[in-house]
Amino acid sequence: MSLAVVDKKVLVTGANRGLGRALVEEALRRGAKRVYAGSRQPMVVPDERVTSLVLDVTDPAQIREGVERVESLDILINNAGVSVPDDLGDRSAFERHLAVNLYGTLDVTQAFLPLLARSRGGVVNVVSLGAVAAVPVLPAYSVSKAALLSVTQSLRALLAGRGVSVYAVLPGPIDTDMVRALEIPKTPPEEVARATLDGVERGEEEIFPDPMSHLLAEGWRAGATKQLERQNAALVAIEPIAA
Repeated sequence: MSLAVVDKKVLVTGANRGLGRALVEEALRRGAKRVYAGSRQPMVVPDERVTSLVLDVTDPAQIREGVERVESLDILINNAGVSVPDDLGDRSAFERHLAVNLYGTLDVTQAFLPLLARSRGGVVNVVSLGAVAAVPVLPAYSVSKAALLSVTQSLRALLAGRGVSVYAVLPGPIDTDMVRALEIPKTPPEEVARATLDGVERGEEEIFPDPMSHLLAEGWRAGATKQLERQNAALVAIEPIAA
């Protein structure tokens, strides 16, 4: 389902820099009524439509406080993430990535779900091409994003009956601090933010917001994986999940 940003209330996690900051600016440019900028440290944006939220997605207390401050919400953009190189030799690397990229996203989504169901809004999860093809120098990151893609697909099916749309953003490398050290082509965060919200407004369930990800778009949307997702989603109607 398409979801216009104009006059909407939007929450962006990980909003202090990189893609998160670009998403805040792009939502404002498109006429959002209110943008809640969530970050681990207070941030200042020179626009009266922006409300700063101290929101560490791994901190249940801060999530609860965020819910209390947000009166209504139309679009939740789960952008907060972590990416640290590892070599599969340290299990704690998996725990760190899963805590932020998977559980943090899921916990924030569940917390704000009542508001999103009330507005019949949308959840936008920033995933990664690493979810479908692992980046060997970032294995824990890749695993966490693969898990997030799976959760996103499940949320899409489970929340459809409540009128909440769920989108997966699948960017390639973005020119931010997270991957700046890697010698690979990168897309400016402003371009990715613009393409992301274009995709939301067009109602694209999977959004491929940069030149590298564009190479997968057509094959993904017409491919067996997407068909299997739709087939599995039909099970929700057959066997409803208890609330």
